[in-house]
Amino acid sequence: MVVKQMIGPDLDSLFLPDSYGYRPGKSALDAVGVTRQRCWKYDWVLEFDIKGLFDNLPHDLLLKAVRKHVTCKWALLYIERWLAAPMEKNGEVVERTRGTPQGGVVSPILSNLFMHYAFDLWMTRTHPDLPWCRYADDGLVHCRNEQQAEALKAELGARLVACGLQMHPTKTKIVYCKDQRRKGQYPNVVFDFLGYQFRPRRVANTQRDEFFCGYTPAASPTAMKSMRATIKSLNIPRQTPGTLAEIAQRLNPLLRGWIAYYGRYSRSALSTLADYVNRKLRAWIMRKFKRFQSHKTRASLFVRKLARENPGLFVHWKAFGTNTFA
Repeated sequence: MVVKQMIGPDLDSLFLPDSYGYRPGKSALDAVGVTRQRCWKYDWVLEFDIKGLFDNLPHDLLLKAVRKHVTCKWALLYIERWLAAPMEKNGEVVERTRGTPQGGVVSPILSNLFMHYAFDLWMTRTHPDLPWCRYADDGLVHCRNEQQAEALKAELGARLVACGLQMHPTKTKIVYCKDQRRKGQYPNVVFDFLGYQFRPRRVANTQRDEFFCGYTPAASPTAMKSMRATIKSLNIPRQTPGTLAEIAQRLNPLLRGWIAYYGRYSRSALSTLADYVNRKLRAWIMRKFKRFQSHKTRASLFVRKLARENPGLFVHWKAFGTNTFA
């Protein structure tokens, strides 16, 4: 932690504005927001992922960058020893020439420094006209046409190999940003980035009171599945010895964080999650009170009434009202 505090500010000042991962004053939502705007302006996206970034950073190139920018001798000595420390695998001690220790507090800064040279500066130097965005090992480049995206994919793949890294073969793809204005027929019109899924969606035009097809982000199916799994793991229907207030105490921190992050863009996509929570609460009501056993409709109406009378009890009640009740 001390080394991170020592080298962090100096290294962060080197990084370019479109590098968002693990940086003070920047967030994943910032990266999603700028990507959202650029998808409206550029028709194509090269979405790339680096295979095992933290495990495959070559020490020689990494230390070359570290020695160039870290002037504190004891911090430099610590980083050198920390990288070279052998690891135990299958009961054997293995010398390391690649990768940073998992969970190390300095690992994100070192990976950002490496990618600053391997991708960020390279992109700025070789393709200054193409906007890009990177969050750790996930990145995007916006292109004007499919041919430009294909050429860049090959060029970037070669660049990463030269830097000792590899583009992930299945997570890297070229995507067409299809919407009401861009109506071409292409196989890939969807990509996921930082928990959001970008794709053609029905979007409301509040000024004209009508709908149109836009290319916008919303919580991805993978993120939604993960949130539902977390709620399911709480086993709410069987918490009958407790009270609704106690259930709210467990649920609200989760819901508050999810709504704050995934509700920034296309907030309505979270309504299905809110409905899922309401169904778990209905199941709890049916188990808790005998008069609601085998009466699903009556239990639903009771939960709806609670939400109207106590909208602040659960975060999703206050955020979505009673519109999410099945």
